[in-house]
Amino acid sequence: MSDKNNNSSMAKDPGINDFGLDYEIMIGCEIHCELLTKTKAFCACENKYGGMPNTRVCPVCLGLPGAMPIVSREYVEFGVIAGMALDCEINRFTKFDRKHYFYPDLVKGYQITQYDIPLCRDGLVRINIAPPSKPPVWKEVRIERIHLEEDVGKSLHIEDAHSYIDYNRSGVPLIEIVSKPDMKSPEEASAFMQTLREILRYIGVTDGNLEEGSMRCDANINVIIHDGGQEYRTPISEIKNMNSFKWIRDACRYEANRQIAEFVAKRDAGEDLSFNPGYKNTMGWDEAKGETVVQRTKNSFIDYRFVVEPDIKPFYLSDEFISAAKAKVGERPQEKRDRFKAEFGLSDFDATTLTTERELAEWFEKAAAKSTDPKKVANWVVSEVLAAVNEKNTTLSKALAELKVTPGSLAELVNCISSKTITSKQAKDVFTCMLETGKSPSAIIEEKGMKRVSDLAVIAAVVDEVFAENPGAVADFRAGKTNVAAWLVGQVMKKSRGQADPDAAARLVREKLGGADD
Repeated sequence: MSDKNNNSSMAKDPGINDFGLDYEIMIGCEIHCELLTKTKAFCACENKYGGMPNTRVCPVCLGLPGAMPIVSREYVEFGVIAGMALDCEINRFTKFDRKHYFYPDLVKGYQITQYDIPLCRDGLVRINIAPPSKPPVWKEVRIERIHLEEDVGKSLHIEDAHSYIDYNRSGVPLIEIVSKPDMKSPEEASAFMQTLREILRYIGVTDGNLEEGSMRCDANINVIIHDGGQEYRTPISEIKNMNSFKWIRDACRYEANRQIAEFVAKRDAGEDLSFNPGYKNTMGWDEAKGETVVQRTKNSFIDYRFVVEPDIKPFYLSDEFISAAKAKVGERPQEKRDRFKAEFGLSDFDATTLTTERELAEWFEKAAAKSTDPKKVANWVVSEVLAAVNEKNTTLSKALAELKVTPGSLAELVNCISSKTITSKQAKDVFTCMLETGKSPSAIIEEKGMKRVSDLAVIAAVVDEVFAENPGAVADFRAGKTNVAAWLVGQVMKKSRGQADPDAAARLVREKLGGADD
C-alpha cells in the first residue's frame, strides 16, 4: 500500500484541535543511537555507561593538544550493519568532518561527525500504523542518511546551583539516523522510534536503553494548513533529546496544537502568515508541565564551519568488509514474525509477542524445534514462561539465563501433554515444580506418580467404585438431572488423582449410566 493511500485512510488525531482547518502534520526524526562497541569511537577508552565522572577518558576523547584519533574498525562495522538492516545504500568511499560549535560539554570545540558523505543513505523502514489489536497497516518511512559521529559529554545541573561536566560519554560512538518528513501524526513518530529501536536491538548494535540515553530523538515538526484557498506552512520546531516513546507522542501532539493555535491567532489578528524557511525553533519538552519550551530560535542557517577532519584520512570500504557486515544482520523482527506465522501457524499476537526480543524468539525456536506441537509451545511461552520471567524483575536476557526451565524441558513437557502422558492441569503442577527444582518433566511425573492411566480396565474399576459410593447421584441422573454425569466424571478423576484419561473416564461413565445423553 502506498504512503498516499495510507495517509488518506488515517483519521485525524482527536487530541489535536484543528479549529475547523484542513491541515497536514509533517514530522521528520533524527535518532541518535549509541553503539555497543567495546571502545570509544576514536580511542581505546572503554565504552561503558556510568562510572565515576571523568574516569573513562584519555587525551584523545578530551581533545588535548597533539592527541590523534584513530577510527575503530568495529565502529564502522556496526554502522554498516545498521545501514544494511534499514535497507540503506552504503557509501564505499566516506570521510569524517568537523562540526564547530561551542558548548560546555563539547570539550574540543568541535564534534567529529560526517557531513556531505555519510556512511549510509536512502534507506527505508516499515512501521505499523494500525491501532492495537487491529491487523497491521504498513507505512513506509524513508531514511535520508545514517552518519557516524561521536557523542559529547554530559552536563550535570546540581541543586546547589552549580553545574558540572562529566566527559565519560565524550567520544562514545553514535549513529545518527535522519528520516524524511514522512510521518503524519505523533503516533507515527512514536511508532517510528519504537520500530528502529526494535530492529537495532535485534541486530545487536545497541542496547537501546532509553533511560540511560542510549537512544534519543529530535523531532522536526510543522503543519501545512489550507485556509481560504491558500496553503500556509508553520515554522519548523525541532524538539530535542526525547528518550521516551510517550514523550515523542505527547510533545509532537502539543507542538502541533501550539502551531495551529498560533496560526489562527495571527490570521485573526491580520498578521503576516508567510513562511520563512530559515526560521526554526529549538524546543525542549517539559514533561511535568506537559508543554514544549523554546530553547532558542534560528533566523538563518547556523554556520557550523564544517571542514574535513584533517587527522582522519578519507577511506574506502572493501566488498569483503561490507559483505561480512551484511552477514551479521541476520533475520529482522518482522521477517521472523512472518516466518513464525508461516512455519508454526502462530497468531499475529503470539508471533509479535515472541519476537519482541531476540533472546525470547531464539528461546522459543529452540523449544519448538524439539517439540511435536510448536503452537502449543508458543502458548506455554507466552502464558507461563513470560509470567515467570516477569517475576524476576530484571532484563529479559538475564531472566531467561537464570530460568531453571530450559527450551528442551519445556518441549518435553508439551510432548507429555500431546502424548496424553499427563493432563493439561497436571502439566501446570509439573511446570511449577520445574521452575523450583530444574528437574525434567519425566522425573517429576515419575516422582509424583502422575503418569496418565489409559488402561480401560483400571479406569472402569475406578468408575465402579465411584458409582458404588454415590448411589444418590446415579439416581438423580436417572431422574433427569443430566448434569450429574459431569460431576461423576470429576469424582473419577479425583479418585484416580488426575491420572485417568479424561476422555476414557467420560466415555465409561456414560456407558455405565446406560448410554444416556449427558
